[in-house]
Amino acid sequence: MKEGLYTMNEVKRISIIQSVIDKKRTQVEAAEALKISDRQVRNIIKRFKEEGVDGIKHKNKFNKPGHTFTDEFKEKIIKLKLSEDYNNTNFSHFKDLLEERENIKISYSALYNMLTKENITSKKKHRSKKTHRRRQRKEARGLLIQTDGTPHDWFNIGVKYSLHGYIDDATSEILGLYMCENECLMGYLEITRQMLTQHGSPVALYSDKYSVFFPTCTQKTTIEEELEGKEKPTTQFKRIMDTLGITMIAASNSQAIMCSEILC
Repeated sequence: MKEGLYTMNEVKRISIIQSVIDKKRTQVEAAEALKISDRQVRNIIKRFKEEGVDGIKHKNKFNKPGHTFTDEFKEKIIKLKLSEDYNNTNFSHFKDLLEERENIKISYSALYNMLTKENITSKKKHRSKKTHRRRQRKEARGLLIQTDGTPHDWFNIGVKYSLHGYIDDATSEILGLYMCENECLMGYLEITRQMLTQHGSPVALYSDKYSVFFPTCTQKTTIEEELEGKEKPTTQFKRIMDTLGITMIAASNSQAIMCSEILC
């Protein structure tokens, strides 16, 4: 990765948004990790798919501050908000619709100040009664580390590179990052080195069932072989984790990062 091309915060946003696209975490979990709304997550995903990595960068820094808007512009915004099309929207939704339908980009704070000065209030959001079962994050740093490798054309050059990463489940803190051509053992060993030297050893590591972490189906032993004393196959990475005393937890499916009962 070229130094200075993307900030650490932008790399974190890219990794989290890509994990939502890959269905390894939900939009709600991503919103909590990034400390933004669900709607903002959806908009970022949309920009990411349309514009690539550049769509992840913050857009607000290009918006015009509220105090520099002309009176004509303010009147137009107020008139739109009071119209039948937008009267029942809250400020956040109204901001998104302005960009989507009217091609008007304005920060939420500028819009809020502009409307509240005219005694216009934001409509309360009607939440759906539908509930979603969500895994609770770990209560302390270091109890569970999520890991994955994300292949993507990061530099918009037509070549994909895989970004290996460790993220703390409780804090969403990035504990290690390494990019190389393919997802591989070397990449995971490098971020393990970064994590151990800078943050220490975690209790458990949560991953998918990639062959670096766990044996493939064809490598599994039968019941008869186990009764005969044949040891179950393992991987080099798993042996290293066992030596370090780090528990390996395999994802039961590819839809989300779910924690096993071992740490509950």
